[in-house]
Amino acid sequence: MGVYSIKDLEKISGIKAHTIRIWERRYNIVVPNRTETNIRLYSDTDLKRLLNIAILNKNGFKISHIANLGDDIIKERVLDLCLDVRKSDIQIESLMISMLELNESKFNNVLTHSIIKRGFECTVEEILFPFLDRIGILWQAGSITPAQEHFISNLIRQKLIVAIDNEMENAKVDKLIIFFLVEGEVHELGLLFYSLIARKEGFHVLYLGGSVPLDDLIKVNDIRKADAFFSSFISPPENNDLEAILLTHKEKFPSTPFFVNGLQVRNYNKELPQNFTDVSSVEQFKKALKEI
Repeated sequence: MGVYSIKDLEKISGIKAHTIRIWERRYNIVVPNRTETNIRLYSDTDLKRLLNIAILNKNGFKISHIANLGDDIIKERVLDLCLDVRKSDIQIESLMISMLELNESKFNNVLTHSIIKRGFECTVEEILFPFLDRIGILWQAGSITPAQEHFISNLIRQKLIVAIDNEMENAKVDKLIIFFLVEGEVHELGLLFYSLIARKEGFHVLYLGGSVPLDDLIKVNDIRKADAFFSSFISPPENNDLEAILLTHKEKFPSTPFFVNGLQVRNYNKELPQNFTDVSSVEQFKKALKEI
């Protein structure tokens, strides 16, 4: 069972700690345990209840009304809202609850409904990527466990692998893109997704996955010369020196286009090297592919 501070609840639910305290006093929304020094401690049940209440409150339900609803009714109201694909924030909150519960069925239900209504690509861009960004922040802050993050990441990975498998024989363009992560980088969900987009656009894809040493990348390129490379940067690089990594790869492959994306690229405040393109959306990537 998880134990959360009021700051954890604030980070995960988006409800300010001050507001949570008021709701506790006025409506008994949750009743925390307390330490000997009177510090509030919340359970998994408290957190999930607050997440559901936050969803309703953000969508027009008054807290005084929610306080009079039973847990089953609250869950029904949240489910009704979740089926409205226009409300991506609610679906993200529902995925958050499925992660906290380690509930694969709930995760699949939310995702499947979104895919049917939005399509797979839009679901990944509008639901899963913002969801993963939020998980990353919570994981770094220690508000969720590595096991919870791994659980949800593996479910998403499964979905991407199935989608990729359906595009394996789709190559129509005589161009090869090598997808890889630099040595030490292991977060490959974005890499998998954009390799799917490249396949759907008819490109040949050589997928190397995570933590590829530069010497190995050079050897691979000697065997099958790339028309372009794609790499994602999620974790802070060694010595926080992304510039050195980018310049080293440019030096080894001076004339080959590089597509890059990820949190570290978004936070990079310098100009990218020549031939490097920051991929910020599917549409931008599709347009860039036409220029290879």
